[in-house]
Amino acid sequence: MAYDATTLPDVSGLTVGIIGGTGDQGRGLAYRFARAGQTVLIGSRSAERAAQSAAEIAALPGVSAGTQVAGADNDEVARRSDVVVIAVPWDGHAATVAGLAEPLAGKIVVDCVNPLGFDKQGPYALRVEEGSAVQQAAKLLPDSRVCAAFNHVSAPLLADPEIERIDLDVLICTEERELVDVVAALAARIPGMRGIYAGRLRNAHQIEAFTANLIAINKRYKAHAGIRVTDL
Repeated sequence: MAYDATTLPDVSGLTVGIIGGTGDQGRGLAYRFARAGQTVLIGSRSAERAAQSAAEIAALPGVSAGTQVAGADNDEVARRSDVVVIAVPWDGHAATVAGLAEPLAGKIVVDCVNPLGFDKQGPYALRVEEGSAVQQAAKLLPDSRVCAAFNHVSAPLLADPEIERIDLDVLICTEERELVDVVAALAARIPGMRGIYAGRLRNAHQIEAFTANLIAINKRYKAHAGIRVTDL
């Protein structure tokens, strides 16, 4: 079956929470969703920092005055959101996710964290005991609906108000096929993006690791490379 965006559900009424919304990746995703008119909640360990970041995003070009962008601590954002994106640094991933298990119960959780290390030779994938960041999240959140997505989206592209379209595919890994359409519909709120099912959670480790290759590509060619799947 070819990709058909017309079959995707209407997700415009969902509240999207970003845990780690004051970091580059989280802030960029928050901006793009807010620019699309989505209600966005910015989460941080500091409610004050989250509120400041939310105010800055709401004032950026392309964000309508009627779009709700607010900030709060991670726990409150987890409780108030329909879909929660985990965009924290890898070294704080396990502790942050484990601490939110109760408010994230029953929620759709989208993990976009890439376990990477860096040395003088460049970026490289780290070994994760559970297999991948998203599998670690799924183990820590047994009552949540977990998937991996948005791993390969360039933070500088997301944050640049002059860029109207971001032409790439968002690879989605999950155990629940029905989540694919919801997350794909959110991706489609950002002009140029498509959400593509890429297998179960056990297949996420190579997607997370491939970010190291993209960073190397970007450094060599001074680009903001992404992924586009052909023949769809």
